[in-house]
Amino acid sequence: MNNGGLLVAGTTSDAGKSVVTAGVCRWLVRQGVKVAPFKAQNMSLNSFVTREGAEIGRAQAMQAQACRVEPTALMNPVLLKPGGEQSSQVVLLGRPVGELSARGYHGGRQQKLLGTVLDCLAELRGTYDAVICEGAGSPAEINLRRTDIVNMGIARNAGLPVLVVGDIDRGGVFASFFGTVALLSSEDQALVAGFLVNKFRGDVSLLEPGLDMLHGLTGRHTYGVLPFRHGLGIDEEDGLRVSLRGTVRESNTAPPVGEDVLRVAVCAIPLMSNFTDVDALAAEPGVVVRFVDRPEELADADLVIIPGTRGTVRALEWLHERGLAEALRRRAAEQRPVLGICGGFQILGEHIEDEVESRRGRVEGLGVLPLRVRFAPEKILTRPEGAALGERVEGYEIHHGVAEVTGGDAFISDDHGHSLDGCRVGQTWGTHWHGSLESDGFRRAFLREVATAAGRRFVPAPDTSFAALREEQLDRLGDLIEQHADTDALWRLIESGAPQGLPFIPPGAPA
Repeated sequence: MNNGGLLVAGTTSDAGKSVVTAGVCRWLVRQGVKVAPFKAQNMSLNSFVTREGAEIGRAQAMQAQACRVEPTALMNPVLLKPGGEQSSQVVLLGRPVGELSARGYHGGRQQKLLGTVLDCLAELRGTYDAVICEGAGSPAEINLRRTDIVNMGIARNAGLPVLVVGDIDRGGVFASFFGTVALLSSEDQALVAGFLVNKFRGDVSLLEPGLDMLHGLTGRHTYGVLPFRHGLGIDEEDGLRVSLRGTVRESNTAPPVGEDVLRVAVCAIPLMSNFTDVDALAAEPGVVVRFVDRPEELADADLVIIPGTRGTVRALEWLHERGLAEALRRRAAEQRPVLGICGGFQILGEHIEDEVESRRGRVEGLGVLPLRVRFAPEKILTRPEGAALGERVEGYEIHHGVAEVTGGDAFISDDHGHSLDGCRVGQTWGTHWHGSLESDGFRRAFLREVATAAGRRFVPAPDTSFAALREEQLDRLGDLIEQHADTDALWRLIESGAPQGLPFIPPGAPA
């Protein structure tokens, strides 16, 4: 018998589904409920590797952390990793199974995955007291409803009640709520239990008349009004759409410990993946992180990072087009700190042999680090551990590129001093390991090296715990739900499903 469940849908992308899902998960686990997250299909360039070596969206990994459980492939059975505007790599149960165009995926492949998705959800519901599912985009995308496996398609097949989240900070939330319901079929509407307002600023009493009118129009309650809070975003999903120029997720950090700040410039390369790698730096007191796309923006940077990418060769071309390639070469020659992560590491090498990702064959790299990269058909998915700069370091690998390091110094080594990954030449470092900067001791040691090389009187804070900051962030999300949602009504929804007799709102789905 399946236990409780809920689908958190949204009026739009970025309405707050991921945040609300994580908040509900953290609230439930604090009540002693054994809970798991689930997202049937995720489109994201930010991914994570589970303990069993499966690749899933980072948002689901963070939601698992909110549940205080280990993430598994069951929690995100289908992951789409965009390789451009028209195609994506399809990752099924944590393993890549091929590239498909949007037309090819929505034209038939997606619907064939429904059985797998429902099996994963059923297994989770048989194991946990409750499973909190996250939808994608909007459930009212009528052009995609026939093959939908992540919104009303999963809700209908699994009998899940649906809570629709709307971002009132964008405006038009009442029209969005009403229109979302009114564009669904009567069968789908019967599962839409109500609404949750996200990012409200001001006096809630001024909003209440509108919520009452919305109830009168739809017969559906609003389950809460969440206030606007800074710095609550968990790991982003859509690396194609989110504009990162000049921005980084806000962090509540203390003043700098030393006399200087440390300025970090992250190259905003195309198809940037796992840009969450720099979150741990942004959380450090006195570290200022910004995303850049012009060579002049590197001038005052103490550290430049080339992050991961789903298109290494395309990113390399972009660096040349922007004049950043020459600026990076010059910077490395001047012994000014540069760090390449995954695709960024490969870009810094001598050449790339790619018959897998871009199929461009041999392409010359920046020639800054002594390595040669060959793209292999099999994707490397691991959770390694090692040591660097005298500190323990953990990470995760997600890449097709196999690096042959022909010189330089070892960067990350095993307990016997043998090189595990990456290399270093002067003040230029490279590694395939994502997430390494989340290791507190290593991050502090690395920042000390950067500060010395940059001539900055920067001192890393001795007590910054990135894991503790993540926990605090998740607790704040749980607090939002506990303090600003009707949790009794929410639990009834999770336990018993959508209320009976919800009215149909015309016109319904187009014939």
